[in-house]
Amino acid sequence: MIKEAKIALEDGTILKGEAFGYETTNVGEVVFSTGMTGYTESLTDPSFKGEILMSTYPLEGNYGVDEDWYQSDKIQTEGFIVRELCRQPSCFGADKSLNEFLKEFEIPGISGIDTRALTLKIREFGSMKGALTTENMVDDELLKLAREQPNIQDIDLVPKVSTKEIKEYGEDMDLNVALIDCGVKKNIIQGFLDKGMGVTLFPYDTPSDKIMDYDPNGLMVSCGPGNPERNLKTIDTIQKLSNKLPIFGICMGQQVIAKSFGAKIFKMKFGHRGANQPVKDLETGNVFITSQNHGFSVDADSLKDTPLNLTQVNLNDGTPEGFSHDELVLRCVQYHPEAGPGPNDTRFIYDEFKEMMNTY
Repeated sequence: MIKEAKIALEDGTILKGEAFGYETTNVGEVVFSTGMTGYTESLTDPSFKGEILMSTYPLEGNYGVDEDWYQSDKIQTEGFIVRELCRQPSCFGADKSLNEFLKEFEIPGISGIDTRALTLKIREFGSMKGALTTENMVDDELLKLAREQPNIQDIDLVPKVSTKEIKEYGEDMDLNVALIDCGVKKNIIQGFLDKGMGVTLFPYDTPSDKIMDYDPNGLMVSCGPGNPERNLKTIDTIQKLSNKLPIFGICMGQQVIAKSFGAKIFKMKFGHRGANQPVKDLETGNVFITSQNHGFSVDADSLKDTPLNLTQVNLNDGTPEGFSHDELVLRCVQYHPEAGPGPNDTRFIYDEFKEMMNTY
């Protein structure tokens, strides 16, 4: 028999639906993603740590789950909100259902929610703190949990998802990228390997001299969850290595690199999450459709007082999507060129970074 589940928002909204996944209660910031596919990749994306994810696409679970699609070794979200759950998937490659997937990693889910109405609420009032339960809990207690949790900008989330030890991939390749792991996706690492570049993965707080001991050809700073301004150790490492190596940043990587050069960061109203964000390159005029997942952004006006040059913007709201440096060999983008899920319009950026390392 299907049990009742509830989601409470800090503004007092309480929505009831059907429970799936694990029987538990979790809190987090409620956000929405507009991807039509890729729920496995999104749920396992470390950038969603601390967040209860809602899909705007109405049917989830219809093609099941396969471990080859994981972007980390587990589900990273605190919960999953859907309009309709498919409990009997149909896909030759799937080895488990979405319901079984959430149970395996002890994550609660709720279906039967008017996700369109909830998305419109978040678009109007911004992302909100929430609490999701698949247990028997009174409304007042659930609402108290939603309201009393700390704001996501005040939580150190990167230490919860970063690797705890140094790992090497593609050791026999001619070029080696030192990758600072703030919450890296598997597709990012695979993107380098596919282009003939090896990767040494470092914890987010690795000192600069330890990274240089591995004699890398370039430095890459990954995506990750939460507030980039709290990632002070990574910012310090970037400041010490920025004139020693070519630098590449994706998502949070762009934000902490910008911060290391004096730019400002702000929390967005509801962020960019999905696989259909349009980005315009200011140098070529080309427009790309990109995959994104972030709730913070670089303040474009603050770039004017730095050596950073805006190169790409989001066509929906004008926020910075890429920048370069006056003198240093540096390239940053806010979106995910590796996709997973999403389009492959910008995978050429891996080739550009490889060329930057070859000519450095």
